[in-house]
Amino acid sequence: MEEKCDFTECGFNYTLSLISGKYKMSVLYCLFRYEVVRYNELKRYLGNISFKTLTHTLRELENDDLITRKEYPQIPPKVEYRLAKKGQSLIPILQAMCDWGEANQREEK
Repeated sequence: MEEKCDFTECGFNYTLSLISGKYKMSVLYCLFRYEVVRYNELKRYLGNISFKTLTHTLRELENDDLITRKEYPQIPPKVEYRLAKKGQSLIPILQAMCDWGEANQREEK
């Protein structure tokens, strides 16, 4: 008989806690594709995201050590985002999701 798993304590739940949210995976994948992205570029790439939501999403990703934020002391302010090492380690998972989506999306068309 299989032992019951406590999903609140498993790695799956931890991973989901880091990447759940409407835009987190999209932000991570965008930073993977473009490597270094400024705030307004990221907003353009993601399309229909509000400034407030983007700021909140970026802060959460930064607090979870998935992305890094570099601010340059100039006027106007220049801020760049990139994947941190921990964020880069998620890319194979995101790539597998992308591959799955493309394969299954084609089937539905």
